[in-house]
Amino acid sequence: MLARPRKIVVLHWLTVLCLCFAAGLILLRDEVVSGRALKQWLLEGHRHFGLFVLMLFFIRVVVRFRTGKLPAVGNMSKAIRAVATLTHIALYALLLALPLLGWALSNAQDRPVHLFGLTLPALVNADEDLADRLQTWHVNAAWLLLALVLLHTGAALWHHFVVRDDVMRAMWPSRKRR
Repeated sequence: MLARPRKIVVLHWLTVLCLCFAAGLILLRDEVVSGRALKQWLLEGHRHFGLFVLMLFFIRVVVRFRTGKLPAVGNMSKAIRAVATLTHIALYALLLALPLLGWALSNAQDRPVHLFGLTLPALVNADEDLADRLQTWHVNAAWLLLALVLLHTGAALWHHFVVRDDVMRAMWPSRKRR
């Protein structure tokens, strides 16, 4: 089996974890009917995990460029490999765009964005109309990311249970890594 380098696997699963927390916190916030302080805390947690995804995006890009081209895993046709590559590019684009949209949305709503107690610079000025557009884009991008994550997960499961190759195992955390 051609396992992926440990750094790539760890960054992959850290990103998954941060996305799950970001999504879980904002979905939980939507269910809270009272408690302004709790709702604000959940929103801040959502923002922090979104910013963690953004940081992980940049780290992942650097690691991928330093690692170079990875050997193919499994026996896939050129068409399937092309779809997988396009899916990964779209996933990476959304891992960049979604946090930036959220950051800009907060700024457009005239809310500062904080990370570890530091106030981050505003990406845009306060603007209600822009905030409405950014809200729509942020939500639509989140749904698109969910669809691509489901496609990505479904493909991994298909490779594991139907094709029975090592595609999924290559990204699974294990002790034996190069």
